[in-house]
Amino acid sequence: MSTADATRRASIITVDDDPAVSRAIARDLRRQYGEAYRVVRAETGEQALEAVREIKLRGEEVAALLADYRMPGMSGIEFLEQAMEVFPLARRVLLTAYADTDAAIRAINVVDLDHYLLKPWDPPQEKLYPVLDDLLASWTAAAKGRARQVRVVGHRWSSRSYEVRDFLARNCVPFRWYTLGEDPEGDRLLLAADEDGTRLPVVVTEDGATLVEPTDAELAAKVGLSTVPATDFYDLIVVGGGPAGLGAAVYGGSEGLRTVLVERMATGGQAGTSSRIENYLGFPDGVSGEQLTERARRQAAKFEVEVLTTRQVVGLQPRGAARVVRFDDGTELAAHTVILATGVSYRVLAAPGLDELAGRGVFYGAATTEGPSCAGQDVYIVGGANSAGQAAMYFARHAKRVVLVVRGDSLDRSMSRYLIDQIAEVPTIEVLTHTEVVGGTGTEHLESLTLRDNGTGATSTVEASWLFAFIGAAPRTDWLEGTLTRDRNGFVVAGPDLVVDGTRPLGWDLDRDPYHLETSLPGVFVAGDVRAESVKRVASAVGEGAMAVTLVHRYLEKA
Repeated sequence: MSTADATRRASIITVDDDPAVSRAIARDLRRQYGEAYRVVRAETGEQALEAVREIKLRGEEVAALLADYRMPGMSGIEFLEQAMEVFPLARRVLLTAYADTDAAIRAINVVDLDHYLLKPWDPPQEKLYPVLDDLLASWTAAAKGRARQVRVVGHRWSSRSYEVRDFLARNCVPFRWYTLGEDPEGDRLLLAADEDGTRLPVVVTEDGATLVEPTDAELAAKVGLSTVPATDFYDLIVVGGGPAGLGAAVYGGSEGLRTVLVERMATGGQAGTSSRIENYLGFPDGVSGEQLTERARRQAAKFEVEVLTTRQVVGLQPRGAARVVRFDDGTELAAHTVILATGVSYRVLAAPGLDELAGRGVFYGAATTEGPSCAGQDVYIVGGANSAGQAAMYFARHAKRVVLVVRGDSLDRSMSRYLIDQIAEVPTIEVLTHTEVVGGTGTEHLESLTLRDNGTGATSTVEASWLFAFIGAAPRTDWLEGTLTRDRNGFVVAGPDLVVDGTRPLGWDLDRDPYHLETSLPGVFVAGDVRAESVKRVASAVGEGAMAVTLVHRYLEKA
């Protein structure tokens, strides 16, 4: 089925138990979307769910689900929960009255809601259509890959199988996963590829090409991700695709700079793995890191920004007026200016026994692709900041119990209050303070953890198959040694902090002080978490990315 066919045959389903409201929203939807989508109206959750199942059996698609929050028999939340099992990619909207707003917001985590709308929504041109236009555009973009998906056969407890799965998910490449020995279709794919399962993962691309144990670069090239720049010189090179890098790329492209963004793995950075960001301006009902990243990528594409993936930058140097970055394969790319937005990485747990279990029950970051696999089991999360709290809320939707392991005496010092309050309301989340993970065991995968109570020194061993760690922040800046000024922790120093006792940094050859986000190499700027003394928040990172572009313009005007 082509993308055009998928869009033409897709349905928008609306359900509201008030007949007048039900007719009104169906009328507004048909006026705006009737030519491109089939609008299906129901007055009970049961009716709507029956329609969802019929559409699935016909081999058609559902693009959006709009459900009233309060309905007798089956609530809007209950309907969306069941409907998303059939059409997980359908965009989900909850219709609420003003009196239900607080309850609706609390319910967002249950169904990973895309938006909620207050009734009445008049005029629809201002309050309904702009919301749905955005949601349907993102659904259509995802629909492009559904007809012919990448297929992956791997072992559940293979670290490389996990890495491939995570790479595809974070780069928004639709794929189907088959566990070795558990899915007949996976066995059939291996047979067709003349593989016996000893070399995994096996990836079958949309055009039928078979990749056995592919590298990230090989995978990227075969699934349609750009890895080679279109030219050898740009106005701006952005290194790093997290919020700061994406912000810089979008603003650079929108302001006419020929911009290329270079990312070593996937855009979004740590924020891209977040299951729910609720304190980002403009998203009162929260937004997942994946959704935020996807929208930013679409914005970058709109402004003709090139995005290169699986390209590792290992060097930076001035060459006359140009600034040159060197890749790990020896190739180079030059530009008038560079913005460094490489972010930070989670620190690895030093506990004995955990290194060899990475990707096999021990994960660094949210690893949201593993959520469904945790169903009915205990999940341990190490960390006390927002990223750990967001992960706890996400995994609580799947796991039997989530244990948040915190070294400090409370969550108050490092986690936002709204998140602490949410965690307190979830009975399946347990918070262990004054506690550290000091060991782990397992053969094929993680089987147990050793916990230490830092107050008493007592240790205990617990059965565990899942551990997700969110500790510390290590900047990826070793490759800048001897090139830029860094602080003792490796963060890049910029702007006024480079001027010490009125003395500019060594080698600075301009008759002015460094601009606010400019590094010790003129024309090279830094934004986001990798900058020394930065605020580790998504909004501030995006803001610094935008500010860095303004300073790039100032530099170019005076160069």
